[in-house]
Amino acid sequence: MQRFVTLLAALALFVTARADVTMPGIFADHMVMQRDMKLPVWGWAAPGEKVTVSFAGQTAAATADAQGDWRVDLAPVSSTEPLTMTIAGQNTVTIQDILMGEVWICSGQSNMNFRVNRADNFEAEKAAANYPLLRHYQIKNTVCPEPDRKLGGNWTICTPDTVGAYTAAGYFFGRELQQQLGVPVGLVHTSWGGTPAEAWTSEEDLAANPELKPILERFAKDLEAYPQRKVAHDAAMAKWKEDVKAAKAAGKPAPRAPRDPMNERHYQRPCGLYNGMILSVVPFAARGAIWYQGESNAGRGEQYRILLSTMIGNWRRIWAQDRFSFGIVQLANFKAAQTDANERSDWPELRESQTWVAKNVPDCGMATIIDIGMGNDIHPTNKQDVGKRLALWALANDYGKEIVYSGPEFKAMKQDGNTIRLSFASVGSGLVAKGDALKGFAIAGADQKFVWADAKIVGDEVVVQSAEVADPVAVRYGWANNPPCNLYNQEGLPAVPFRTDTWPGVTDGKR
Repeated sequence: MQRFVTLLAALALFVTARADVTMPGIFADHMVMQRDMKLPVWGWAAPGEKVTVSFAGQTAAATADAQGDWRVDLAPVSSTEPLTMTIAGQNTVTIQDILMGEVWICSGQSNMNFRVNRADNFEAEKAAANYPLLRHYQIKNTVCPEPDRKLGGNWTICTPDTVGAYTAAGYFFGRELQQQLGVPVGLVHTSWGGTPAEAWTSEEDLAANPELKPILERFAKDLEAYPQRKVAHDAAMAKWKEDVKAAKAAGKPAPRAPRDPMNERHYQRPCGLYNGMILSVVPFAARGAIWYQGESNAGRGEQYRILLSTMIGNWRRIWAQDRFSFGIVQLANFKAAQTDANERSDWPELRESQTWVAKNVPDCGMATIIDIGMGNDIHPTNKQDVGKRLALWALANDYGKEIVYSGPEFKAMKQDGNTIRLSFASVGSGLVAKGDALKGFAIAGADQKFVWADAKIVGDEVVVQSAEVADPVAVRYGWANNPPCNLYNQEGLPAVPFRTDTWPGVTDGKR
């Protein structure tokens, strides 16, 4: 009898626990919510349980469905004071110190994951980082083979003690917005180093596009081959452990560990990060997203314009807002400095796709950073300029500031004898060369053989020519992994790399 009573008591506790209202991790003390926008609030409870949300003078109720999901949509709020939200069902959840401001999703791979404590001038940045109106949400890195909306994370207030762990590009972006707009800023950080864009995109969207379906087909083949590859990997790991011991005994650096073969929980697998690290923050109201990624897709640069456009459309559909802006960080200069005007490489083709998306997908923009990379390090430490250039775009695109937010962008070309005249948009107060003479321009005739061009600024145009090319038909600028580039506008923003031709590239057709 005693065991039966104990069992009933345990069962009662279990039922009560299952009935508790729970919230996504992003709903927590110190969060920033998007001002002046409809506010979805959601969570989980027992099926059929009524849940009431009270916030900023509003009260809304919902009933949990058969799966225990519930959601209410609150009217826009524009309070300048800290607020409290109460969510009540069988239990009550109270969330305090909520600020209304500007919310941005910060996503991508390692350059978005790059933290403030590794950025230039960290000690000075740390000492100055007393910004109580700037808050950062860090979601837990998790690969999800199936959709999971319950990944955790935490909000922190920006102080010298917390800032070192923030996404650097996101922090310098958010700090600029906070200072220029004078409102709270919330950064929702969900990124993972070494990840391709397809990891952040839904299976539904990849499967629906014939140009992207090969990504899923390749993954399916990888899964079939995994058992055999796992055996080989285990053997390689055993050898690696012995090699590490030998290196340590000899006082030498340890060798790198073998990479895991692709599998269901591999961090680079298609959809694996979308399934959790994106779905767990959707549909939290936000102004938009900033995206620092591309290195892991450089071998498929031509495909990337389709992939990135598809991912953006995917995110906009699931956020279901009237507008969801998207700011792209273009790849920086990297690898050996260009010496050959005919260099054929994949990074410029990836950059071209990023430029195409920024120009052709509505409410997208781009920060060009072709001038701040580090040839021997894929992670530029100057994230201050990355954040500021993104912020310039957002201030113009989303907040109505009449400012120059981009460097010169190629607009048109005109052949004039043995010269080509190039015109530009976004010239600002005028074109300028940093240094003695313009660099990075290459010119070619119909033979498609490029040579370095003599280039000079004439008003708002650049005139290029070469004694080696009598009848030029094409010009390229900044067209290499690590090209010489020194064309700017007088506002100090670098020209966007470009080509005037459409000749076949090294990544064309790679899927």
